[in-house]
Amino acid sequence: MTQPTDRRPDPEDLLRRVQSDERRERRGRLKVFLGYASRVGKSFRMLDEGRRRKERGQDAVVAAIQPVVTPDLREILARLEVVPTLHELHTGRAYEVIDLAAVFRRQPAVVLIDGLAYDNPPGSRNPKRWQDVNELLEGGISVITAVNLQHIEEQQEAVERITGKRASQCIPQAFLREADEIELVDAPPEELQERPGEPGVSDPRRLGELRELALLLAADVVDHQLLDYLGSHHLTPQWGTQERILVCLTPHSDPEMLRSGRRNALRFHGALLAAHVEQGDLSSADQKLLAVQLEAAREAGAEVHCLRGGDFVQALLEMARDQRVTQIFIGHSLRRARWFARSPVDRLIDAAENFDIRLFPHKGAE
Repeated sequence: MTQPTDRRPDPEDLLRRVQSDERRERRGRLKVFLGYASRVGKSFRMLDEGRRRKERGQDAVVAAIQPVVTPDLREILARLEVVPTLHELHTGRAYEVIDLAAVFRRQPAVVLIDGLAYDNPPGSRNPKRWQDVNELLEGGISVITAVNLQHIEEQQEAVERITGKRASQCIPQAFLREADEIELVDAPPEELQERPGEPGVSDPRRLGELRELALLLAADVVDHQLLDYLGSHHLTPQWGTQERILVCLTPHSDPEMLRSGRRNALRFHGALLAAHVEQGDLSSADQKLLAVQLEAAREAGAEVHCLRGGDFVQALLEMARDQRVTQIFIGHSLRRARWFARSPVDRLIDAAENFDIRLFPHKGAE
């Protein structure tokens, strides 16, 4: 006789869920204004948000602002309460540090903090300003902050390829994904003026590329917010808010496959990923060709993954599920396989769920 299945919930699992829900309720909310380049107006938008909240009756204060305050920022600051920063000197370098103790004593509902990527001096309570922000959030204080694209750690390589420069201070993209709300501060590239000491930032083409990267990043954060919401309500996600395109690379992949993937990712403000399943029997010539393909993917702004060898199809399916892929671009040969053999592409098509597959013929395929 079949024994009845015990479907009682696991007490430890229930406890974890309750603790997670309580932590969400206690934690302050984080809103981030993301700029794709300098002078798009992110600091103004951040302070103006604080002004409007205060006028609606919310207790909002300023805890950090950029060192250079323009007249329009000064006008808004005059309407807001400011908790002065601490000024410290370390090895000849001046630092402005958030006075966390003063903010916690003041206990505002929301605090405005600019310069999210700033470093704190050695020996500080937290090494980074974003960690100060996290401490405030954990203490139940909501934060509105601002940061530029070039200060996101995982985006720095792509930004450097466009601008030729890399920011010295950064925050992890994982922290940005914890935001409850992200707002891209947009401005037509043609309207931005070149900033002294930063050659190339007034080039509309380069600014356009930076803007595209920022759009993709903002979409990624929104997608993460959706998944977090579904998880907190114990729902299994079957879709996302953005296209996530996976291009499968081999030494002989048609370059048009990668170009098409990038065009589609930009068109739908989606994410571009590229993957290669490792093979131990590649010739030296094929290894060189593969290196060229992977470098081209990086230059296209793709997030590149090298998957362990073994079952080619299983490796791609696992990645597609883990990365919430919506489309897979893959090459195939036009030569017919034997009637009793199924190609990896056939197997991938049969196993595909929740994503589409686009096929591209290999260059020179018969």
